[in-house]
Amino acid sequence: MQLHISPSLRHVTVLPGKGVREFINVKVGSRRFSYRMLFYMLLLFTFLLRVIFVMTAVDGFDGERKCSSIGCLGKKLGPKILHRRLEPAVPEVIYQILDKPVSEDELKGKSEIPQTLEDFVTEMKESRSDAKAFALRLREMVTLLEQRTRTAKIQEYLYRHVASSSIPKQLYCLTLKLANEHSTNAAARLQLPSAEFVPALVDNSYFHFVLASDNVLAASVVAASLVHNSLHPERVVLHIITEKKTYSPMQAWFSLHPLSPAIIEVKALHHFDWFAKGKVPVLEAMEKDQRVRSQFRGGSSAITANNSEKPYVVAAKLQALSPKYNSMMNHIRIHLPELFPSLNKVVFLDDDIVIQTDLSPLWDIDMNGKVNGAVQTCKGEDKFVMSKRLKSYLNFSHPLIREHFDPNECAWAYGMNIFDLEAWRKSNISLTYYHWLEQNLKSDLSLWQLGTLPPGLIAFHGHVHIIDPFWHMLGLGYQENISFADPKDAGVIHFNGRAKPWLDIAFPKLRPLWAKYIDFSDKLIKSCHIRAS
Repeated sequence: MQLHISPSLRHVTVLPGKGVREFINVKVGSRRFSYRMLFYMLLLFTFLLRVIFVMTAVDGFDGERKCSSIGCLGKKLGPKILHRRLEPAVPEVIYQILDKPVSEDELKGKSEIPQTLEDFVTEMKESRSDAKAFALRLREMVTLLEQRTRTAKIQEYLYRHVASSSIPKQLYCLTLKLANEHSTNAAARLQLPSAEFVPALVDNSYFHFVLASDNVLAASVVAASLVHNSLHPERVVLHIITEKKTYSPMQAWFSLHPLSPAIIEVKALHHFDWFAKGKVPVLEAMEKDQRVRSQFRGGSSAITANNSEKPYVVAAKLQALSPKYNSMMNHIRIHLPELFPSLNKVVFLDDDIVIQTDLSPLWDIDMNGKVNGAVQTCKGEDKFVMSKRLKSYLNFSHPLIREHFDPNECAWAYGMNIFDLEAWRKSNISLTYYHWLEQNLKSDLSLWQLGTLPPGLIAFHGHVHIIDPFWHMLGLGYQENISFADPKDAGVIHFNGRAKPWLDIAFPKLRPLWAKYIDFSDKLIKSCHIRAS
């Protein structure tokens, strides 16, 4: 008998002996033994892989710089072998630390806090910190940067408040020179309008516009743009109302710069008989409003020193200190029926607008018995200016507001409004206005944001006729990121916002739309160094 074993140990041959039958038995037995061993080895190997994978899943970020050998092996081999990607979870300790606020006292004296993300990453790599140290350092850096950002924002709001509330020296110069002209030059004291045109002031066949302003330069642009773009300037009557202190400069300007054939009337508030008689409700409300505001708001220093309020709240309080909120020019529109008892319809203009088209078609609009023709401000591509609803102005957390109004109702804009004075006189709009001013004072000015639009939204509620947005484009004093073609194509553009076109903070791209109506070669303009840019 011969025994032959192959080098691979897979074949065993026995010759001679019991023949082929014996050979087969030995060979089959050999194969059965080899596959069984292989099967057991595969079971063991699979079990080990399962153990490694489970350890990888439960082996979290334990804060150690080195993980266990099996854990590391699982992390390295498990996903590759099983073709599964494991997403690392954020350690709970990071959330716990970041949830705790950091006080200013804790940050004092820590000048080594990273100032940039690059510095932070470099420090973390060099120190090889654990999760807790990582979170502590991150919290310190973010808190420090938040404080600096808040301080910068508040400083920006303060500077903008000062810039928008102050009178530029060029405008102050112009006012002084015009006052001097009024006192020394008879041509600057002409009766406006002349006697022959006085009957037109109460003639309803003319187009009557009302402008209330104490800003001579701004009023001149509104008047010039109105007359220049009118198809029927001979039928235009512009009633300019100003304060007593600015009456002489205003009269001097329009005496020396007539806009014929249009008719210009310049009157101060004290020239109106109605205004000089007895008590004026809105004046009483303004006086009370000023007293209440001075008690609980304080000056700009007190407002900016409050570290607990968000920057936008600080900005709103600074805006409340603006002189325009205590100016009668801002409230005069509510008295139009009394100021012009003979007129049936007027278009009221703010002094920060520019007229770019003929406005006579406004008299052809059927108001359907409504009092106020205005543009809605809840529909439009501009989400910043044209997304205003009542909840944007009124405080719906107050029960008085919540019970009477719908927060999602569209708001509308002041700036260019058609007023049907006949319909107004038949309504209770003025009484409603006074009533809600009184309610706001009783509520410590908590019913709405400051300004005359919120009480106007309430007083004219149900009395507004919506007109085409073409007639009034808003927002040019808030933002510059608009297409230049858009304001050029609007009938009236409105520089509502802080960046008025006569200020240094005006947007350079938009200011030419306003400046084109100023004659910079005029001797008074040149002497006060008023320039196009």
